Amino acid sequence: MKKIESILAWRRLARGAMVMAVGPMLLFPAGYLVPASAADVTSDGPATPIEADETIRPFQIHVPQSQLDDLRKRIAETRWPDKETVSDVSQGIQLSRVQDLVRYWGTDYDWRKAEAELNALPEFITTIDGVDIQFIHVRSRHPNALPVILTHGWPGSTFEFIKAIGPLTDPTAYGGKAEDAFDVVIPSIPGYGFSGKPTELGWGPDRVARAWDILMKRLGYGHYVSQGGDHGSVISDALARQAPKGLLGIHLNMPATVPGNLTKAINSGDPAPAGLSAPERDAYESLSTFFGRNAAYGAVMVTRPQTIGYSLSDSPSGLAAWIYEKFAQWTDSEGIPERVFSMDEMLNDITLYWLTNTGASSSRFYWENNNNNFSSDAQKTKEIKIPVAISVFPKEIYQAPESWSKEAYPTLHYYHRVDMGGHFAAWEQPQLFAEELREAFRSVR
Repeated sequence: MKKIESILAWRRLARGAMVMAVGPMLLFPAGYLVPASAADVTSDGPATPIEADETIRPFQIHVPQSQLDDLRKRIAETRWPDKETVSDVSQGIQLSRVQDLVRYWGTDYDWRKAEAELNALPEFITTIDGVDIQFIHVRSRHPNALPVILTHGWPGSTFEFIKAIGPLTDPTAYGGKAEDAFDVVIPSIPGYGFSGKPTELGWGPDRVARAWDILMKRLGYGHYVSQGGDHGSVISDALARQAPKGLLGIHLNMPATVPGNLTKAINSGDPAPAGLSAPERDAYESLSTFFGRNAAYGAVMVTRPQTIGYSLSDSPSGLAAWIYEKFAQWTDSEGIPERVFSMDEMLNDITLYWLTNTGASSSRFYWENNNNNFSSDAQKTKEIKIPVAISVFPKEIYQAPESWSKEAYPTLHYYHRVDMGGHFAAWEQPQLFAEELREAFRSVR
């Protein structure tokens, strides 16, 4: 897989010398990979008051060394629990595995490398509906590139998509054609990463979706497509229901396809009813196991995001275990995420949550959503009137059957089951992910 360096040849010199202070972070103007248009940076002067500010401001990240020193100090002072009393993961991720990760975090891991990787990309911030939205925006060098907004989930972040930027924006360097190119926009959901933290109620999927449309229009795009998994799927569904002018279609890798007549039985752990096809039975049983054995994390964040936030904000080891368990469960790795991610890659994501102190604010998105993300009825998928595409990755939480997908999304125009990858599709299989998007959106260009 070619690295993002293939894009960096387009980098232009950094703009300006203005420095903004945002919370404990220092955010500096960032360089842009290709010449910026007027829609990319709309002001070079002082920012107007936040409620009136619709400018797009470039920035870079520089975490004060004192925060990194504090992180290492906290890691060194971890008070570990006693060892699990079983030989499997039925009580949670094993002590020895978390200790290996956290000890590496406290000794050999280097956040500055991750910071440099982000700062090599064109990062921006803009205020929408009173909240700062931070995002990456990479324009393709190919003409007529299709704009796509990519939305992460939990416990992911914009790091999920970095390896897919090259294949999406420069397809000819990755086995594709120039006409397959995308302009890529990767925002952080409010309460995640370097986006602002909402201080009022109402920042659920619908409101985020409206913000995404404003963002794409603010960037000067008259038409675009949306892609998402996890929260990103829910937000893309909401955007498709709203069907703003210019939205051409959506692509999902965790679609909401469960029929309404099966939702209660799945949640209750009832045996699969008679008459299901083999793919439908597999999906039913996967979700029944998920809700019965593996969804407690979601129940906590849906009902008590503030309470879990105290632990996630104060204990690096607790945060690492909370997130690492999902990497183990949801990747195509047989429970060993190091087979698909390096320790550095996992810790980039975990450290981002730590340094931005978004354990509580990211959990609140679950509280705001408070819905069954797999249920077609709950997500009102039949209200969607624009083209929908679905890619099914084999180690996703469940593999959406084609029959359920067609019923849930009447405008489904693309469905494909791929051979590799899990919940973090773009991160695990960036080339395959890009190929799926090329096929999924070819007919709407």
